[in-house]
Amino acid sequence: MSLSGLSWSRLMAVMVKEIIQMRRDRLTFAMMVGVPLLQLLLFGYAINSDPKTLPTMVNAEESGPFSRALVAGLANSSYFHMVGEIHSEAEAEQALATGDAAFVVTIPAGFEKALVRGERPAILLEADATDPAAASNAVAAATGLVRTVFDSELTGPLSKLRGQGDPVELRIHRRYNPEGITQYNIVPGLMGVILTMTMVMMTALAVTRERERGTMENLLAMPVRPAEVMVGKILPYIVVGYVQVVVIVAAARWLFGVPVVGSLSLLSVALLIFIASNLTVGFTFSTVAKNQLQAMQMSFFFFLPSILLSGFMFPFRGMPVWAQWVGEVFPLTHFLRVVRGILLKGNGVAEIWPEMWPIIAFVALSALLALKRYRETLD
Repeated sequence: MSLSGLSWSRLMAVMVKEIIQMRRDRLTFAMMVGVPLLQLLLFGYAINSDPKTLPTMVNAEESGPFSRALVAGLANSSYFHMVGEIHSEAEAEQALATGDAAFVVTIPAGFEKALVRGERPAILLEADATDPAAASNAVAAATGLVRTVFDSELTGPLSKLRGQGDPVELRIHRRYNPEGITQYNIVPGLMGVILTMTMVMMTALAVTRERERGTMENLLAMPVRPAEVMVGKILPYIVVGYVQVVVIVAAARWLFGVPVVGSLSLLSVALLIFIASNLTVGFTFSTVAKNQLQAMQMSFFFFLPSILLSGFMFPFRGMPVWAQWVGEVFPLTHFLRVVRGILLKGNGVAEIWPEMWPIIAFVALSALLALKRYRETLD
């Protein structure tokens, strides 16, 4: 039977053939189902633009009922999570630089007496503003908190202080990004995102391209070892990665005015390790995928959670604990902290090392897996 030249029997035959082909290409079918499911889970459960329980340290030069009321009020606001005490400005600087604390509250000496006398003493709240979105809501909560946190303590003769405006002055010091410019956070992060996308995708096509073009036999006939093949295919892309970085850093500095406080030499070393992590992942994908389409699909499956769980698009500390644990697996998560720390904070080796060793471990594991998979391909 046909209608206007359309044969339903031939149409059904083509449909059946396509279904059979889809069943045979199980990896592509899994990606078709897995990617939407992954997006649903990540956007539904892991993404939160209003982070709370941010790590906060207290530098209290004196301790009294009003100081304790302030600390308790901040903790009860749910935006601040008290993780420890410090005792000097140097310790506060170190905690903010390494990311151990997102906020540092400094209560000066003589605070209690000045408050009782109605002198409106000042309290310093230092915030790591490298990610303005993560800090803004907490700063706003702290500003409103000082108006009511002392009400339970201002009793008797001190009750008259309640109606005189804010009993204390909260001074906000947004470190590393005083004006809250989003480009200072986004543009350095783009360096890691672009490298992840391009490096993984380009190397994922390395072996599959050889296989599809029929040149794999020539490669197998060459007297080279699997490690030599992997390194030989990876090295040219390292050069490409550095070219991309030069363009991004130049644009960040001259187009967007992003400050470059730290050492570019140190950044270059960190970049080498980060680029290697993405290239080894891409090479591993190329040994698993049967064609270039599958290689690109696997690259996207790696890139999507990397960008969503790394803290690039959404505040990292706003995600649930399980999502943060997953995000810590991806090299991009650690590299974003490294590049922002070097460019915006001027961090050195000691400050970035806690974020570099996970990337180094990732390179080692992914390289071993890639070599193992490549030997299986040779067999």
